[in-house]
Amino acid sequence: MKILEDRILKEGKALSDSVLKVDSFINHQVDPVLMDQMGKEFAEHFKEKNITKVLTIESSGIAPALTTAAYLQVPMIILKKQTSKILNGEVYQTRITSFTKGTSYELTLYKEYINENDNVLLIDDFLANGEAATGGSRLIEQAGANLAGIGIVIEKSFQRGRKRLIDAGYDVYSLARVAKLAEGIVEFVEE
Repeated sequence: MKILEDRILKEGKALSDSVLKVDSFINHQVDPVLMDQMGKEFAEHFKEKNITKVLTIESSGIAPALTTAAYLQVPMIILKKQTSKILNGEVYQTRITSFTKGTSYELTLYKEYINENDNVLLIDDFLANGEAATGGSRLIEQAGANLAGIGIVIEKSFQRGRKRLIDAGYDVYSLARVAKLAEGIVEFVEE
């Protein structure tokens, strides 16, 4: 998605060979016009998949997932990272480790919002090693639902996440695919 790539080059900050900061337009301050365009692009790409729910992980995936759900005219589900005192066994849970934060946490999906008839689109802000998307897929499978596709805002193509998800049989669509990252340098996959 050229508009996203241009924005990354203009405002993104490559801090190292693994860290790309996009805080000014994606995950701290959010550009609603860009989010709308990304949601439209995801919805267009997955329109033939008969999506019934869009699922994301709190918190940076919420904005693009919401606009995607709006274009698809389906509900959005947020996977929670925090445990709650009111869970009462009515949830699916799986443990994942965040590449960015280097921490592990329980990912939680409330059972009442998903069932075996759902065709789910998972949207996430970044794809590095694929841990978050794999965790989300485990929860969808626990519910007996179908993971129809995975939409990624920014993919670090030089890491193993895409291969891991493709090898698992998932349809992965990324709006921006970063081929190389170094301090002050961002290069995209030529497509």
